[in-house]
Amino acid sequence: MTRVLVVEDDPQLVRALIINLQARQYGVDAAPDGTTALRLAAARQPDVVLLDLGLPDMDGVDVIKGLRGWTRVPILVLSARQASDEKVAALDAGADDYITKPFSMDELLARLRAAVRRTEEARLEPGTTLVETADFTIDLLAKRAVRGGLDVRLTPTEWHLLEILVTSPGRLITQKHLLQEVWGVSQSNKTNYLRVYMAQLRRKLETDPSHPRYLITEPGMGYRFEG
Repeated sequence: MTRVLVVEDDPQLVRALIINLQARQYGVDAAPDGTTALRLAAARQPDVVLLDLGLPDMDGVDVIKGLRGWTRVPILVLSARQASDEKVAALDAGADDYITKPFSMDELLARLRAAVRRTEEARLEPGTTLVETADFTIDLLAKRAVRGGLDVRLTPTEWHLLEILVTSPGRLITQKHLLQEVWGVSQSNKTNYLRVYMAQLRRKLETDPSHPRYLITEPGMGYRFEG
């Protein structure tokens, strides 16, 4: 049974989530604040966390940081905060997805299933050197990309960007993180760099670069690789 930890201080929303999750055979634990959430996460080892950012005792971003100190469990943020910098802060801290309130239960459940599925199927095992898709193969050890049986010529910058994305399949990587990793802290606001290089990668790897299947943009936030 997949266990879900719901971290939310709105009793009505907690009740609705518990009813909907249990009806779909999920095990559910609920925490009304960050302190309880961190304690329950350690004790119950959930498979996925649904986390509100506006908690009574601490900011949800601090809960994310606390969890990321020891676990890679998928964290889906549920929040009324709509500002892009708030979303980026949560994602930079280690959240896997961000769902803005109010949301439809169907959308939430679909994103939850996707997060669990990615963890079970797509997360690279330590030591994995080969990432294979239906259209191309990435050999991380040899630093080689092959598409249609032919080597794809990638620049060092293109390779670095691609490597970050494919080693965290399904995970949204923020623009800030990618810019700092590839170009350095001083270039962390040069989002145009990312647009140019992602376009180049899509031209080289995607069957239809204008409708990418693998290198996905999350507008205003970042990019993710869907294997």
